Amino acid sequence: MRYVESVEITADVDRVWAVQTDVERWPEWTPTITAARRLEPGPFTVGSSARLEQPRLRPAVWRVTEIDPPRVFVWESDSPGVHSRGEHRVVPLPDGRVRAELVMVQTGPLAGLFGLLGGRVVRSYLRQEAEGLKRRCEQG
Repeated sequence: MRYVESVEITADVDRVWAVQTDVERWPEWTPTITAARRLEPGPFTVGSSARLEQPRLRPAVWRVTEIDPPRVFVWESDSPGVHSRGEHRVVPLPDGRVRAELVMVQTGPLAGLFGLLGGRVVRSYLRQEAEGLKRRCEQG
């Protein structure tokens, strides 16, 4: 299962990157995250992890597997029967704005079933996260 949401943001790449990688503050700008806690101190790099709590979903630990500041970070999480991969991309646009792309890919023996039962929630969460990111980044 693959879900994609994108939004154009009137802010520069560095601003969007800073907001996206400050995961402990996500609950301030998206209702899809009720709690977020980094599991180790230091810079946000490959191997960094965070525990996220979301409405209607079990808490999950996400670990960064790829990062190319300030353009993209990918993190992954496992739950019984489903492997989730979240991609957070910041794409510069010619006029100085950016396009933020949020991608969720779910694989594994139960991914199809999860997609049938929870696909609507995943799509809704991605849309709310994109809208919240835009609002947060465009704040003065």
